[in-house]
Amino acid sequence: MVKSVLFDLDETLLDRDTSIKQFITAQYDRLIAHLNHIPKSNYITRFIELDSHGYIWKDKVYQQLVSEFGIMGISWQELLEDYETQFQFHCVPFDFLKETLNWLKQQDYLLGIITNGLGHFQARAIDGLGIRDYFDVILISEVEQVRKPQLEIFRRATNRLGVAAQDSIFIGDHPEADIIGAKNAGMMAIWKRSPHWIEAKEADAVIDELNEIPSILQSKHS
Repeated sequence: MVKSVLFDLDETLLDRDTSIKQFITAQYDRLIAHLNHIPKSNYITRFIELDSHGYIWKDKVYQQLVSEFGIMGISWQELLEDYETQFQFHCVPFDFLKETLNWLKQQDYLLGIITNGLGHFQARAIDGLGIRDYFDVILISEVEQVRKPQLEIFRRATNRLGVAAQDSIFIGDHPEADIIGAKNAGMMAIWKRSPHWIEAKEADAVIDELNEIPSILQSKHS
């Protein structure tokens, strides 16, 4: 019987691709005094390329941008600080996020987030989405000093919730970090289909939208 539902953050709850594009567009406009020698479209496109869907941390990204574009008058550290403090104001949820979380809470599921990333940054993104109060546990890899797909971070989550792994479902977009990680920890796993990955063969179910979750859970109880 499913008692807890746990989620990845980026590209599962947070539409990171859209959020990044909105943020970097706003950053260019906000700091145009230092960036106006660069065509806006070039700045946006190059940032997104260097970011590599979040797998390259932004200290490296901004150092490269400053070097490539000859940015003067503002340091890569200042650009990075702007990213760290301002991204939260551009966080875009996937469709049906709060409707789905409301339904899950009404059905008395325990809820959690397990996300890789830096503690303060991911915490701000969760606050940017306005969803912190829905969750009974939030585990961020930097804080925990262990990362998905390692078993330990999944085990900590279920232990803190007081539920067995076999009574938990994990939902995420990354075939290895999320799906294989959760399955190896003894959980059921739902893959939220992503354009960045071809498939997740080990998943117990596949969704395109968050509002497909209730019907999957209802089928588990029928």
